Amino acid sequence: MTEMTDGVLHTLFRSEQGGHEQVVLCQDRATGLKAVIAIHSTALGPALGGTRFHAYASDEEAVLDALNLSRGMSYKNALAGLDLGGGKAVIIGDPDVLKSEELLLAYGRFVESLGGRYVTACDVGTYVADMDVVARETRWATGRSPENGGAGDSSVLTAFGVFQGMRASAQHLWGDPTLRGRKVAVAGVGKVGHYLVEHLLEDGAEVVITDVREESLRRVLDKHPQVTVAADTDALIRTEGLDIYAPCALGGALNDASVPALTAKVVCGAANNQLAHPGVEKDLADRGILYAPDYVVNAGGVIQVADELHGFDFDRCKAKATKIFDTTLEIFARAKADGIPPAAAADRIAEQRMADARAAKGSAPAVDPS
Repeated sequence: MTEMTDGVLHTLFRSEQGGHEQVVLCQDRATGLKAVIAIHSTALGPALGGTRFHAYASDEEAVLDALNLSRGMSYKNALAGLDLGGGKAVIIGDPDVLKSEELLLAYGRFVESLGGRYVTACDVGTYVADMDVVARETRWATGRSPENGGAGDSSVLTAFGVFQGMRASAQHLWGDPTLRGRKVAVAGVGKVGHYLVEHLLEDGAEVVITDVREESLRRVLDKHPQVTVAADTDALIRTEGLDIYAPCALGGALNDASVPALTAKVVCGAANNQLAHPGVEKDLADRGILYAPDYVVNAGGVIQVADELHGFDFDRCKAKATKIFDTTLEIFARAKADGIPPAAAADRIAEQRMADARAAKGSAPAVDPS
């Protein structure tokens, strides 16, 4: 890797980010592997987070992405009620060019070398089949195929959790958890979005969708011709009479251009990192738009892969994902009591859980190794 700049080193240690416990730079010249494993916190348990395989513009960008994503996983896992900390890994390079069985096996050996401090799973650019390969070198790989004892596709429970977040938003705002008669816009109907549409229609919502991929739109329309299609995301967020906007595609959907144009009263979607920059959550609050923090409502997937560590049971996972409804309501109540946006309230609750866990470890009686 190229020499890290002072800016990256400062980011690694600065206290306002909460500090990372460990950052590992991995390289295997024979396979072309260059990777970063970032462990943000193990206060609640081993650091769980997926492996992203992406062609970053620079090594510095890759390190920063790993730092930001791993920190987000600490908060997500804490609010999901999991006894797991937060971590994330990135493999640097174009997966269509660089990915190979040998590279994934080499990566698995690096994960194994951490002795269970980091547990990996799928993310952008990695899939269930890849985790099956990684798992040949480490027991700390989740998101595996059902035939190998894993949970398979986690998008089913991700969509279910987002739906629970929407129900909580409706309860908080309108006094009733049903989406019946509500107009909901879903931006992105890929792996998670199309399952979310199913839940909404079953609950009696009116659904408007958009997606850059024609095949994704066609899959929904072939089954549900009553769904309306917007020309693009700009048209979608301006839909007249819109109650809920669900970003389910790329991050940064809530920004200085989209927030003033939103007609919805609630934002609740599956996309990660929906807030383009700090301050957007206040802009939403100032407009009277209720924001369900993305890392809270989209936690169904991490709940699913985490369950593999105990022997996967779908019903047990679904019961845990159902609790996203209660967690979201708790966040809205905390936000109202403290006079802060929901995103800030969610952060406070997660930080308190991690602080309590650290304090408990610090006050625990010493164990006699003999």
